[in-house]
Amino acid sequence: MPLKTYGVLIARAVDVRREGAGDSPHYQIHLTDDTGVHYRAAVNVLSQQKPAELLYLVDDDFGHPLTARLEDLRDGWNTLPSGPGGPGLDFVRGNLFDPAKMRVLPADRSGPDNDLADLLDHYVRRAVGDPRARLYLFGERWGPETGVKDKIFGFLPGDGVHDIHMNQGNSGRFSGDDGVWQDGGLLIRLPGDGQGADRWVGIFLAFQNQAWHTDDVTGHALGGVDTSRPAPGDRPVRIVAALVNPTGPAPEAETVTLLNASPAPADLTGWRLLDRIGQASPVPPGPLASGAVLAVPLSGGARLGNHGGEITLLDAAGLKVHGVSYTAGQAAREGWWTLF
Repeated sequence: MPLKTYGVLIARAVDVRREGAGDSPHYQIHLTDDTGVHYRAAVNVLSQQKPAELLYLVDDDFGHPLTARLEDLRDGWNTLPSGPGGPGLDFVRGNLFDPAKMRVLPADRSGPDNDLADLLDHYVRRAVGDPRARLYLFGERWGPETGVKDKIFGFLPGDGVHDIHMNQGNSGRFSGDDGVWQDGGLLIRLPGDGQGADRWVGIFLAFQNQAWHTDDVTGHALGGVDTSRPAPGDRPVRIVAALVNPTGPAPEAETVTLLNASPAPADLTGWRLLDRIGQASPVPPGPLASGAVLAVPLSGGARLGNHGGEITLLDAAGLKVHGVSYTAGQAAREGWWTLF
């Protein structure tokens, strides 16, 4: 079954604690919200299954429509609904980042700037030093634990969030945590200098044995297909551009452009394009030659809103081939193509 209580904690970081070697060490963050409630975020830096080192990706300038969907949430804990188009995270369906760019990093190693705890320290301690900065921690909540002190920072009552990592495609006993639109993650909102906009940092973690093609209902790894994480340059057909905001009144003739980067023709029969809430438009059937591009007019359901969204390409088997996202700022200029 999926996580029991999925959501996002929005709070100020006030302290950190690095745990040493053990079965499941964590990077611990002490936080407080605007009402003075204390929380602890336990971020995994090592897996209990082999291979133990985690996959990570950091986006120093995270630009995604998700950040706009978080604007109306309050400080403190926010329970999030499951499903596309909202503020929940899904590493497979949400087009948050390119999984091929994830890298492996040891949990803790002697020396500076060479392990996952060092990486988290680099960003979280900056947030600790600026009371205006806010952390957005996605995962499962525990507590409040009445009468029980927090085991790391000692505040009362114990309260916090864990599972701040990918929560689908698990193996073995952890498959019981699988679900869709319930992945964990850490976003840091750094305030602007008074002239520029706030900057967002996205930190995403996954276990090496997790699957990257999962069931759309259960989040379990799909059987009979290659569920491994895509390798760099391994996508033969990809989305390269979109006309999100065409010139003229609605209904607009929105278009998505595909490129076949492989040396062989690709048969697009049965392929589909999805919008941010999962509505689909068909891709014209037939072969797409090597190096050829195809402009696909959206029809039959998919729509590209001007306030930001996601575009996903599925093959005839319903497996994700490629996915991109765009922000409201990218869609603001009428008649301009957004490049990916």
